[in-house]
This record gives sequence, structure tokens and C-alpha cells, in this order.
Amino acid sequence: MHDMIAYAWLIPAFPFISFLLIGLGVRLYSQKLAGIIATLSIGASFACALTLAITYFGLAPDAEGLRPTLVPWSFIWVDYMEGLRVNLGILVDPISVLLMVVVTTVSLLVHLYSMGYMKGETGYGRYFTWLNLFTFSMLGLVVAPNIIQTYVFWELVGASSFLLIGYYYERGAAVAASKKAFIVTRFADLGFLLGIILLGYVGYPLYQGSGVEGQLFDYTYLTNPQNITALVGTGFLGISLLLIYMGAAGKSAMFPLHIWLPDAMEGPTPVSALIHAATMVVAGVYLVARLFPLFSTTPDVLEFVSYVGLFTCAFAAIIACTQDDIKRVLAFSTLSQLGYMMFALGLASMDQPLGYVASMFHLFTHAFFKALLFLGAGAIIHAVHSNDIWHMGGLKKLMPVTHLTFLIAVLAISGIWPFAGFFSKDEILLAALQGGKNIHFIGGLLVAGLTAFYMARIYFLSFWGSPRSKGSSHAHEAPLIMLIPLCVLAVLSLVGGWVPFSDYVTIGLTEHQGGHGSSIVPILGSLVAILGLGFSWFVYGRGESARSDAIAAKWGMVFGWIKNKFYMDEVYQFITHQMIFRFVATPIAWFDRNVVDGAVNLTGWLTRRASSIFTLIQTGQAQTYGVWFVVGTGVTLIMLWFTKG
Repeated sequence: MHDMIAYAWLIPAFPFISFLLIGLGVRLYSQKLAGIIATLSIGASFACALTLAITYFGLAPDAEGLRPTLVPWSFIWVDYMEGLRVNLGILVDPISVLLMVVVTTVSLLVHLYSMGYMKGETGYGRYFTWLNLFTFSMLGLVVAPNIIQTYVFWELVGASSFLLIGYYYERGAAVAASKKAFIVTRFADLGFLLGIILLGYVGYPLYQGSGVEGQLFDYTYLTNPQNITALVGTGFLGISLLLIYMGAAGKSAMFPLHIWLPDAMEGPTPVSALIHAATMVVAGVYLVARLFPLFSTTPDVLEFVSYVGLFTCAFAAIIACTQDDIKRVLAFSTLSQLGYMMFALGLASMDQPLGYVASMFHLFTHAFFKALLFLGAGAIIHAVHSNDIWHMGGLKKLMPVTHLTFLIAVLAISGIWPFAGFFSKDEILLAALQGGKNIHFIGGLLVAGLTAFYMARIYFLSFWGSPRSKGSSHAHEAPLIMLIPLCVLAVLSLVGGWVPFSDYVTIGLTEHQGGHGSSIVPILGSLVAILGLGFSWFVYGRGESARSDAIAAKWGMVFGWIKNKFYMDEVYQFITHQMIFRFVATPIAWFDRNVVDGAVNLTGWLTRRASSIFTLIQTGQAQTYGVWFVVGTGVTLIMLWFTKG
């Protein structure tokens, strides 16, 4: 084993050590030093991850020569019984190495950017403490060799995001958003936990005496073809995977568990970039990909995954066309792109893995251009002091570097050649076409056009036309420390699609070969994207609202429904407050107060009444005690006399 693979544990170790150092001491003495140490620790993790990727992928000329390698932390383990030993460790395989590079790259750039963006903020050291914890949690999740470690770090990611979304805890909206994110994802994680329990319940009898190497919850065991066949025979695998997908849908904000993600924008903008571009929201996609050999044996579950992904993809894209908060537009954009990834996974199989490869490829490219979009939006907000795109305008000349990098990100996510999104988006559309899923192909094309439309809308209203507010009139370019990450991400958004991705991320799957439709897809995809960009220019190119107002008036109530996100938040409020609270929680609360508490209170009342009688005896007066002594002695003598008689 190569030394770098053996020391892969250093990648998550650096941010964890930094988290302890900053949280327990450094931030109390120097806020600036806290930011420097936090950033250097992620830099060290990035260097290790990049070295590991070069080493690992250099071991073989293609993916068939790359085998999973387990690097255990053998000094930390839980041993319940034979087969249920859970080792913490690092699983080195193509998709874990891919995600390690993505997480450390984006996190390093976000840390560097944050040193300028968060300068002067109260709690600067606290911010970098949580940011290091978040990065450690994400890395612990992607390198997990078993589903138990995944679940532990899955929950730690949820706790870290709760802390960062609620960073501005003095703002009511930020507190509400952090609680909303935490509660919705915890509800979904209940399904994840039940799925793991059911998987263990049906899998353990099969494991006993099988002589199979590894532990029951290890991914290498769960994805072994022989073991999969045995699990399928139990009849419970589909239910277990559906429950596990529930956790994935919550974390990746699939409909109807999407409501937490737009509100998560209440946190600092660099946090939004890390949540959307690294592993937080793509963790659900990663989990389905990690267990894909299991999912592939349950076509009904995969089909459900694909249709939920397709609906989320279109639903979020439609809403994004009407939002005015720049960060919320990007949030709904992330929802839409996550839907792309999920429906691509749902289209794949072990024999036709193009959807799987395309999903992972889009996860890879999306990380770069979505991080660039959020950090670019942060630079704009930093300059204009407003999130509203109608308060911007005319920033092209005032912020030339931000303008150019943001334009690259817009073209990349729109799927324009030669930018990264062109390649990964077309792979997803090709997977739909080759799989005979016309509804997915048509839906994917329409969403591609909508994506180009709403992203160009942000671009035109922010950078073209004349300044529409005092803030945009006095805007200036961001500091150099914020521009460096923008430029790096712009380069990655440009060249990321040219990586020979499918040469590596195909382990255990049949190698993808071209196929019918491979030439028509990029033509149609590009045409739809250009139409979306062109229509956006027609409506918003002047930086004015006249044409958009006319369209909104024409659509009337439909536009209102879209603008208000189809009133999904109001539906949840009604369900929770008017139905669950009134008809479920209120009766339970009455029973708790009057029956449970009543029984306890009755016990206390009886005890107090009994004690009040004894207070007549225990007066603290010697005369009273003397009387009771004489009376007691007399009564005792009389009883003895009668007993003797």
C-alpha cells in the first residue's frame, strides 16, 4: 500500500485538530489567528487529498484496476457481537477520493474568501470554529467505510449546518431558519435510521456463519453481489432502501422535504457556498450512489427516485424564475440541479451505468460553478449591501473581475460549450434518451432552458443597465483575498468538464460506450440553453422591469403562486399548526398535563396531607414531647397489661 493511501486519515484529521485548537483556545486570544489556522488546516487537507488522488488514480490505467482500500482507525471501534463490529476508518475508492478533492477544494476557497468577507464580524473566531467542524463532518461522511459511520457524520453535518445557518443568532429569521433546517432533516433522518435497523435485522441472520470477510454494515459487504442476492431474497430490501432514501431526500432537499434549503440562506454567504457546493446537500446523492449496487436490485425504488428527482428539478427551476433575492434564486437552482443528479441515478443500472456516471460527473462540476455563483453573489452583496437583484444594476464596470467570473459561472450552469456544465448536463440527458425515458429527456431539456433563463436574469439585472440603488452606484470591487477564490473557481468551471471522468468513476459497473443519440443531445441542449439566455436578454437585458411586469400581469394568479413558491411553507404551517398541533399535539398535551402530571401531583398532595398530620406531633416544643412521652408510656403499659391478662 502506498504511504499516501495509508495516511489518508490525515485529510479529515487536520480540520478536526484545528476545530479543537480554535474552539478551545485560539479564538479567545486572537480572532485573526483563528482564521489563519483554520484556513491553513484546510490547505493541508487539500494538499493531502490532491496527492492521494494523483497517487490512487495513478495506480491503474483505468477504473477496473482501482479497488477499494480500507484504512482503519483500529484504536476506535464498537464490538457488539460477531459481524456487528463497527470500525471507524477511511474507505479509499474512486467516489470517496473524488469527494475528498471536491470538499477540500471548495472548503479551502471558502475559508480563504471568508477571511475577507467576514472581516470585522462579531464572532469571527466562532465562525471559523464551526466552519472547520463542518468540513471535518463532511469529510468523515464521504470517507466512511460503513453505513454506521456515515450516519454518525451525517448527523454531525446536520448539527454543524444548524450552527452555521444560525450564526447571526440575534436575528429571528436566522434562528428560525436553523431550526427549520435541523427539524426537517432530522425528520428525514428518522427514515434513514429505521432503514439501517431494518437492513441489520434482515441481514444479520444471513451474515452468521457465511464466512464472508468484513462486517455486516461495511459498504464492501453490502455491495458484494453474493450478499446482495441473499438480501434480495429476504423481501425487505426494497422497504429498507426506501427508508434510507428518505434520509437522502431530506439532506438533498428533494420534494416535499425541500422547504429548509431556501431559508438556509439566512447564514453568511460563504456558508451557503459550502452547503450548496460541497457535500452537505449532495450527501443524499452520494448515499444513493454509494449503495447503488443495492438500489439497482430494486427497480421500483430507483424509478421512484428518478421521478421525485425529475419533479424537484422542474419544480425548483420554475420557482427560481420569479425570486428576487439573489441567494434564494441560487438556492432553488441548487434544488433543481440536485434533482438532475437524483433522476440520473434513478435511470441507471449495473448494465447501463451512464446515469450513475453522469450523476457523479454533474456533482463534480456543479460543485465548482455553484460555489463560484454563491461567492460571486457574496461579493455583490458585500458591495451593494442588499440581496435584492432589483437594487443592483450597472456593476459590470464597477466590479469587472466579479462580473467576468460570475458570467463564466452563469454560462457553465446554463450548459454552454466549452464550460463544465455542458458536459455533465448532456451526459444526464443522454442517459435519459438511451434509457428510453422520454419524459425525463424532455423534462431535462425544459429545465435546462429554464436554468439558462433565470441565471441570465440574475446576470443582466446585476451587471447590465444602470445602477438602481444608492448601494449599486457606490459599489466597488471585492478585496483581493475574495477575488482569488473567484478566479480559481472560474478556471475550474471552465476546464472541469474536460476531465476524463468516466475513465475512473465506473468501478464495479459496465463500462459506458457511446450509443444512439450522443450527437443530437449536445445540439438540442445547446439550442435550448441559447433560447433561455436569449429570452432572458429580451426581458431583462435593459435592466428594467417593464417587460417582466407585463408578463407577470398577464400570468396573474399563476405568477402569484409561483412567486410564493406554490405556498408550500403555508401548507406546512397549516398541517403542523392547524392539524397536528390541534388534533394530535393538543390532546396529547392535555393527557400529559391532566393524567400523567395529575397522577404525580396526586401522589405529592397525598404525601403533603399525611405530613401535615405529623406536624401536630413534631412541634419542636419540649412540653409537647413530654406529654406525648407520658401518654405513649401509659398506652404501652395498658397494652402490655391487656396482652398479659
